[in-house]
Amino acid sequence: MNPIDIDALVARAAEARQLAYAPYSGFLMGAAVMTASGQVHPGSLVENVSLGLAMCSERVAMFSAVAAGDSEITAIALVSERTGDQITMPCGACCQVALELGGPAVHVVAADPSGSLTQSTIGELLPKGPHKSL
Repeated sequence: MNPIDIDALVARAAEARQLAYAPYSGFLMGAAVMTASGQVHPGSLVENVSLGLAMCSERVAMFSAVAAGDSEITAIALVSERTGDQITMPCGACCQVALELGGPAVHVVAADPSGSLTQSTIGELLPKGPHKSL
């Protein structure tokens, strides 16, 4: 596994945040995932007037990695405004996809635009989630 450059991963997520399509909520989110190969794949929130068709930035990034043939996720960074007074963490659906693609050790970094951040693992965020053995 490649070492995780937290600052670089968060910077890529912040860049992706600027590309978010959020005309309904205005809640810009960007993500970047690092894979076992060391590649970084960005993703941006994409909203839709039919709310269920929206896609979180984290899943866009993970699906982009899979589409590039680079599917073993080792780390995810997310940058967005805070939710209330808390740094926004990945939703359950994004955690489940990360668990499937990388397992419970996937490193998670969530940051706000000011640079404040928190770190965790998918296993801590989704401790009893079903996953395959890698």
